[in-house]
Amino acid sequence: MNQPVSEKRETGQPSAGMGPWRFVVWFGTVSLLADFVYEGARSVTGPLLASLGASALVVGMVTGAGEAAALGLRLVSGPLADRTRRFWGLAIAGYALTVVSVPLLGVAGVLWAACTLVIAERVGKAVRSPAKDTLLSHATAATGRGRGFAVHEAMDQIGALVGPLLVAGVLALTGNDYGPALGVLAVPGVAVLLLLFRLRARMPDPEAYEREVTAAAPTTPHGPDGRLPRAFWTYAGFTAATTTGFATFGVLSYHLVQRHLLSAAWVPVLYAAAMAVDAVAALATGRLYDRHGPRVLIALPVLTAAVVALAFTDTVAVAVAGSLVWGAALGIQESTLRATVADLVPSGRRATAYGLFAGVVGAASLAGGALTGGLYGYSIPVLIAVVVAVQVLAAVLLLVTGTNRR
Repeated sequence: MNQPVSEKRETGQPSAGMGPWRFVVWFGTVSLLADFVYEGARSVTGPLLASLGASALVVGMVTGAGEAAALGLRLVSGPLADRTRRFWGLAIAGYALTVVSVPLLGVAGVLWAACTLVIAERVGKAVRSPAKDTLLSHATAATGRGRGFAVHEAMDQIGALVGPLLVAGVLALTGNDYGPALGVLAVPGVAVLLLLFRLRARMPDPEAYEREVTAAAPTTPHGPDGRLPRAFWTYAGFTAATTTGFATFGVLSYHLVQRHLLSAAWVPVLYAAAMAVDAVAALATGRLYDRHGPRVLIALPVLTAAVVALAFTDTVAVAVAGSLVWGAALGIQESTLRATVADLVPSGRRATAYGLFAGVVGAASLAGGALTGGLYGYSIPVLIAVVVAVQVLAAVLLLVTGTNRR
């Protein structure tokens, strides 16, 4: 892996562009507004589809297909971005598909159209994500990868909190009319596209940030013929292992409600608190990553094991603490894990790496949900033991990643 990049700081800006920190913050604002839009919609997808006649099976199939598309299609959009080098075009197209789909969802009127729009919104995320992460990775080469991705994640979470709250407020005011509740999200959606076009005009070539930083520094090693470096695959193995043991909030909230530890009305409040912890953890570990390198990621398997040990107890305070620890682990997953990919993979193959990385995370998340959900119903002590064992394996793979650079 690369050495910590705390010494890489903004000393100026590429000609005819903007400074790297300004780029990160403005791109974070784009993500904040986009999360405002699509997390607002996702918070009511189930009830909306039900109001149009969907059964629980249909809701599950449609939302599951959407998530599969959001992750699986990145295996295509990542290599496409590297091959065409049209990072801005793909990012804008993906965001546009999302911010157009959401307001239309509120006026779809028929089930098949609503289902199509739910999946289309997730396809938009798949189209943009590898290109977006690559653009961001160039600027974070100058700001410090950990801190840059962490600031982006923290801003992202603000939108994820505010969007659902706005939708809930409009629903309350309109008597559960989904048209106005989702229609109001068109405003931040338009702002997303305007900001993206402005950013592209101001900084059409964000790779200039990284070229300036790495001009006198050795590049990240890669395999022959431009293949992804071996360290990336080992790191993907670490990510798969630690994610496989990561309980979903769905399982955590199921436990809290079924064991009568919290009422259903308090679950969204706890989720919001976990999102706040997510942002703080991202900022803290991002800063530590820039100072000490990838060794700080050892916190992730530790936190993942702690989640199941705490959250599945029958003591309210301890179970709530476990859910907050879950938020901290999620913050690391969403920021520092992505930052490390940029340090492992050279620029020319980075979008491909991000696409593959998303596929690994998606498959591991599916396995993790099945593992924790299945073992929860069988035996909580067995669940804890298995997750701890998987996290020990993850820690070993992280150690190997740190020493295997070829």
